[in-house]
Amino acid sequence: MKNYKVGDIVKGKVTGIEDYGIFLLVDNEITGLIHISEISDSFVRNVADYAGIGEIIKAKVIEYDEINKRLKLSIKNDNYGKKNKKNVFIKETPSGFSSLSKQLDIWIENKEIEMSKK
Repeated sequence: MKNYKVGDIVKGKVTGIEDYGIFLLVDNEITGLIHISEISDSFVRNVADYAGIGEIIKAKVIEYDEINKRLKLSIKNDNYGKKNKKNVFIKETPSGFSSLSKQLDIWIENKEIEMSKK
């Protein structure tokens, strides 16, 4: 088993993504977590925008728990997030909200009917 030091750069395979961070398998015995606060200096709306399951990424060791064989990792200081964040833009349609406006009365009526049956 390798001894990890704070500041080491490690490669790991993304094994899980949760609202609070990204899990990596660094080697057969060592797992790591990139907490949402260590993903970017900017607001992170969706952790999955920064990595995908099975992806191999590099991260910096910020803490090593040798007893539990766990690493606390960071990708925010190496510009990883800035290079790999998937930008998703919502384009406004020419009709704006008019299509929603047309449906609103129908939705309200359907909801009222549904509520009266209960």
